[in-house]
Amino acid sequence: MVDEDIIFFREQQKFDQLWLWLLVLLPVAIVWYGAIQQLVFGEAFGNNPTSDNGVLFLLVIFGVLLPVFMLSIRLITEVRSSGLYIRFYPFHLSFKKYQFESIKSYEVCQYNPLRDYGGWGIRFGPKGRAYNVSGNKGVLLEFRNGKKLMVGSQNPDELAAAISRGMGSFR
Repeated sequence: MVDEDIIFFREQQKFDQLWLWLLVLLPVAIVWYGAIQQLVFGEAFGNNPTSDNGVLFLLVIFGVLLPVFMLSIRLITEVRSSGLYIRFYPFHLSFKKYQFESIKSYEVCQYNPLRDYGGWGIRFGPKGRAYNVSGNKGVLLEFRNGKKLMVGSQNPDELAAAISRGMGSFR
């Protein structure tokens, strides 16, 4: 009989902060405005306009690919019977697996993403490594090798309960 990998917890998070989307959409809007002015109406955009090919290049990179890229980013956290799995797509092509045996302790906690880890995303800060996309709650893991990992979550209590269940299943 093959041991099936049971999923105890799954969470998928995306960047949903209004301030972040305003920062992303501002250059998108400017590039689209400039492209329409120059490519559709034939009016050079700016004091030192680039060529039509240059405007088209900027439109593709900043007007199309940047928002598509931002929409594709997601943090997927799974607690399975075989371990804790984290994938920060599109940076991780597959899940990063953390064995339950390697976890010394874990706790639900509140943290400051900027102060403690230098922001959101895949971060390395004074308190260790972090995977987070929004909010200020998560589960802090301490491994037997002394390293720490903060896993941001919108449901940190459920994540911790699933880790507890998973750790109980490997013993």
